Parts: sequence; structure tokens; C-alpha cells
Amino acid sequence: MRRHNQSFVAVAVLCACLAFLCSAGVAGTESAPDVTKEGLYLYKKTKLRLVYVRPGATFTQYKRVAVLDCYVEFSKDWVKDYNRDQRDPSRQIRTSDLDRAKTAVQSDFKKVFVEELQKGGRYQVTDSGGADVLVLRPALMNIRVSGPDLMSAGRSSTFVESAGSMTIFLELWDSVSNTILARVVDAKADPGTYAQRASSVTNRAAAHRMMRSWADELRNRLDIVEGKDVAP
Repeated sequence: MRRHNQSFVAVAVLCACLAFLCSAGVAGTESAPDVTKEGLYLYKKTKLRLVYVRPGATFTQYKRVAVLDCYVEFSKDWVKDYNRDQRDPSRQIRTSDLDRAKTAVQSDFKKVFVEELQKGGRYQVTDSGGADVLVLRPALMNIRVSGPDLMSAGRSSTFVESAGSMTIFLELWDSVSNTILARVVDAKADPGTYAQRASSVTNRAAAHRMMRSWADELRNRLDIVEGKDVAP
């Protein structure tokens, strides 16, 4: 087990240092390669999603899942455009606002994914490595919030139909061999149906819905390869 733990730590360090500078942008662009430098082959390509898989990769051996801390990055264009439209400096997005939001999003992501993966006792979430451990390396990129709640004095109400959008950049790694098995890039927007007042509560709820949707899909796909009944 000590050797497995060391392997897991190696994966964690690798995941913290590798290619988050690569654009997660909008999936399905013409620049998406058919084969990545890691040897992953393009499996699915749509306007909003890219899926890469290593040839011959199997997932039936994984009974436990390790979820690494999620890297979080807000859209720089969104911050610039939002601040440009705010004449009152107290209503502009500051670095401290982004840092606080990143910490909250990172914490919420892990909580949501752990809850969904453990539903029905299907998978055990672990912090250690092993032959039956699948490592998830997640990032949320290009985050845009339609009506950020900055808690500024005298703030006015903002009504929005959609709370915003984000793109997930998720990699699946084998914890023992330190091998990447698959990569998914998927863009989502909150499907608002009517205008509502934007607040920290509504923004967080919308983010949770998008995160839960990704986690639920991942669990269901793992269930399929395991031959289990797919959760409703």
C-alpha cells in the first residue's frame, strides 16, 4: 500500500503541474487534433464537447475513485468586460473576489462529485492509490457569471435568465501506472427559463446543477462498463 500511495502522490503532483495552460475553451473546434501528444484518440467531437480515449483502455477494474482538487479559472474576458461596464469601482470584480469565489467553487465541486459518485454505495471515494483506484483530475475553466454578487454597499438588483456558463476539463488517470486513460472537455450554460434576481444563492445553485450533471453522467457511464443498473 505504501507503494500505491507513492504512486498516487506522483499522479497528484503531475496533475497539479501539467497542461492547465492549454485552452479548455469551447469543445469541437477545428483545431482539435485526432491524436493527442499523450496518445489519446479522438472519440467524440461536437460543438460543445470533446472526448479522447486511450486505445485499449478499460475501466472495469476500478472500484474506488480519487477526486483531486479542482483547478478553477474565471474567464479573463468576462472580468475585463464586466469591470469596464461598472463606473463605480466598488462594484468592479477584484482579485480578492475571484480568489474567494475560486475557493468556494473548488470546495463545492469536490463535495458534489463525492456525493454523486457514492450514491447507492456504488463507488468508494478514497485519498489513496491502488490497482482499483481511478483518479479524476478536474478543472473548471472559462467561468462566466451573468450577475456576480459582490456584496458591495448600495448594490442594485440584477435580473438574469441564465446564471452563467463554464467548461469542465476532466482527465481520468490510472493511479498505479500514472497513465492518462481519457480526457473530456465539455461546455455548459445554466438553462434559465425565466428572469430571476441574481444572488450568491442562485449563482451557487446553478453551478451545483452543472457540476451534478457532469458527476451523474460520469457515474452512469462507469456503471455501464461495470454492468450495473444505471441510476435514474
